[in-house]
Amino acid sequence: MIENIPMKIDTCDLAIQNNQTPGCSKIGTCDMKGCHKLTSFDWLVDIPLANGENPFPYVEVRFKNSRKEFFSVNGLELYVGDTVAVEAKSGHDIGVVSMTGRLVRLQMKKKGVDYENQELFKVYRKATQRDIDKWQQLRLKEEEVKHIARKYVIAHQLQMKISDVEYQGDGTKVTFYYTADSRVDFRSLIKDLAREFSTRIEMRQIGFRQEAARLGGIGSCGRELCCSSWMTDFRSVSTSAAKYQQLSLNPQKLAGQCGKLKCCLNFELDSYVDALADFPAHNVQLDTEKGTAKWIKSDIFKGHLWYAYTDYKENGNTWHKLTLEQVNEIIDYNNQGQKVASLEEYAAELSMQEIKPVESFENVVGQDNINRFDEVKRKKRKKKRRKSSHKNTRQSQNAGNGKSTAKSNDNKNAGANNQKKRYKNKRKNNTNHSKNNHKTNEN
Repeated sequence: MIENIPMKIDTCDLAIQNNQTPGCSKIGTCDMKGCHKLTSFDWLVDIPLANGENPFPYVEVRFKNSRKEFFSVNGLELYVGDTVAVEAKSGHDIGVVSMTGRLVRLQMKKKGVDYENQELFKVYRKATQRDIDKWQQLRLKEEEVKHIARKYVIAHQLQMKISDVEYQGDGTKVTFYYTADSRVDFRSLIKDLAREFSTRIEMRQIGFRQEAARLGGIGSCGRELCCSSWMTDFRSVSTSAAKYQQLSLNPQKLAGQCGKLKCCLNFELDSYVDALADFPAHNVQLDTEKGTAKWIKSDIFKGHLWYAYTDYKENGNTWHKLTLEQVNEIIDYNNQGQKVASLEEYAAELSMQEIKPVESFENVVGQDNINRFDEVKRKKRKKKRRKSSHKNTRQSQNAGNGKSTAKSNDNKNAGANNQKKRYKNKRKNNTNHSKNNHKTNEN
């Protein structure tokens, strides 16, 4: 007797069978078409439950793009990747289970969901084939609906942009995500859309960063956008982050695809702030007997600073590289009311410290001499000489070939001239013969 094994329904395989959008055969966890967008790794999945402990009665369900919500299991045994029909405010919706177990409790705590004092929606059942077919048909209509809605926005002359459309799983509601700089009165627009699509309409405003996260894309680094792949919260980014990292304040380079400052400016900001704690302020000048010097630039992680004299007409406009210790020493002298002789002395000391004797590492742990890389230039010169010798031989060969071709051309020209002479002689003979025949006929 064959047991009825419950099968997991793969929406991507259904799309391939119907000649629709391509996908993969991994249920809800594929690496194409945004199925893995903002996926959370369950690091507690391999740890068994203690004796007598019940599994956590809530699951995380992912809908289109990055929208995720929490639902009660309702006594069902669910796994990651299961397509389920869940409760909605009106009707039901279709989604994919993205997380189960005790890690859902941590996610709910992080997002501020109080499941103990708040009654959440529940999972109705695992989605049937009929539910998934209808869901797929609605997903295919979303692009067309978005274009029609944009035409209505242009007709009503509203200052807004519809960036994404999402159908509810049962088709009873359509959610339009839009961006706008200010408040928009879209009451007349909702009436026209409800009359056009015969469904309930919901307009939801999102920010420009949320729009980039929903649509996705490739950043200037060549990788997928952080907001659409792993970032779940958006922190404010200011121009001070670029100033701390000494980046050029060019809005075209610092702005991302959302038009705002890149979120990655905050990734290394703490390291730069910690490194700059020992550096003096940029407006602090160094007093010397030769003149005052102002800050030009600094290398944070190497600990080098460049200063130049303010009176460049007398002292020149050269930059003097100093170490952080030397700059702090000069500042201490200035605070005590003393002046150092000049910056050139400290710069000379730094240059002497940078000069180190060349050490040869020959046969270190069976290695060759590391100075072998210095002989590359000699090899290049040899190659150049060989190339020049090859060029000379080729030129000599070409010269010889040129002589031979010249001789052959002369022979060809001589043969052509002989043929012309023969043709002329034949023509003369023919004319003479015709004249003689004419005379004989007259006689």
